[in-house]
Amino acid sequence: MQAFTIIVALLLVSSLFYGYGRRRVLRVAGGDAALLHSRPIHYGIYSALWVTLPPLAVFVVWSAVEPAIIHHLVMGALPASVTSAATFNANLAFQDIHNIAVDAVFASDDRALTIAAAGLVSLQRWSLVLLLAVMTAVAILGGHHATRRLTPHFKARTEIETALRFLFLACSVISVLVTIGIVASLVFEAARFFQAVPLTDFLFGLEWSPQTAIRADQVGASGKFGAIPLFAGTLLISAVAMVVAVPIGIYSAIYLAEYAPTAVRSWVKPALEILAGIPTVVYGFFAALTVAPFLRDSGAMIGLHLSSESAMAAGLVMGVMIIPFISSISDDVITAVPNTLREGSLGLGATRSETICQVVLPAALPGIVSGILLAVSRAIGETMIVVMAAGLSAKLTANPFEAVTTVTVQIVTLLVGDQEFDSPKTLAAFALGLTLFLVTLALNVYALYIVRKYREQYD
Repeated sequence: MQAFTIIVALLLVSSLFYGYGRRRVLRVAGGDAALLHSRPIHYGIYSALWVTLPPLAVFVVWSAVEPAIIHHLVMGALPASVTSAATFNANLAFQDIHNIAVDAVFASDDRALTIAAAGLVSLQRWSLVLLLAVMTAVAILGGHHATRRLTPHFKARTEIETALRFLFLACSVISVLVTIGIVASLVFEAARFFQAVPLTDFLFGLEWSPQTAIRADQVGASGKFGAIPLFAGTLLISAVAMVVAVPIGIYSAIYLAEYAPTAVRSWVKPALEILAGIPTVVYGFFAALTVAPFLRDSGAMIGLHLSSESAMAAGLVMGVMIIPFISSISDDVITAVPNTLREGSLGLGATRSETICQVVLPAALPGIVSGILLAVSRAIGETMIVVMAAGLSAKLTANPFEAVTTVTVQIVTLLVGDQEFDSPKTLAAFALGLTLFLVTLALNVYALYIVRKYREQYD
């Protein structure tokens, strides 16, 4: 709430300085905007940036370092009788102190923790006061600096473009660093998992039972981490989804791009893309309540015993969900094929269908393949539909009418509830995540390779 209030206050001050800077430069120029190097709006934006970006940078840095400093001060103030106890845990103790400070319901009989909670509240209050003081001082200095430079000959537009260039560069660097951080966290935790479980057992094992024993006499904890059944279930459901989505998506794209009248296209294309906006949990309900019972009852009519949860049910609904991805991308690339290729083919005597099959589709092949591979990545990463329609059973089977599970479902299952990140059961989620990341990365790289390889033939 405090962060939201501070940001709103910064935006308000920014808008005020925007108007002030614009009026000031016009007043200095005698009201003649033609005497200005840049437009008045640029001088207003320049003033607003100087009273917004420096305080915002202070706020970001302060928010990053404040928790560590407060944690150090609070824990350092605890008496030695508390910190030297055999059962003392710094993180748990600070969490208790934080709970006492936030809510009186968590009152503790330990006087030291109660005093520390009061100290925490005081430190947070003074930290907020000091933050506001520093941000105000920085904003005043920034506003003063901007005001001194507001002259008719000042190149405000150039300064704004330079500032925005650095801002965009910072955003790009942040996105890259976040990606590196995500990959590094996966690699670090997966390395801890592979210290306990051999890599070969994980990649080539045929049994998945991640329940590990806490006590020596515990029953039902096999601790087997063979990921082959998970990847087999993922590929099986994705294959069923692709069998449904690829032909329907490509054929619908061909119809919309080459055959459909403008009036029909204007209605059908948005209606088809609405499917992409439906939450996946809705598809999961549809699969669990409609498609799966229909498959089970249909199998019973012909004497087959089909599971109420199956890869077929999840794959069919997932394929319907993926149709808009393939259709939209394929429609765009087919429409982008130059009309000169169509006219040349028709001029040589080819029919419309021959032109589409032998000229248009080969020219649009890179985009179509990339769309299909992106859809495969989407299918591999789907969770809700599989949880609700395919089940949680890690079976190594090629029968689409049996219950299976996928990698993403097991990741969710392993991380649900209170977990300690010191057991192979929990760390297995990171190993699965890293493997899934590498698979999807390979698919995306292959899609780029296909696009670049075939694009050269038609450029």
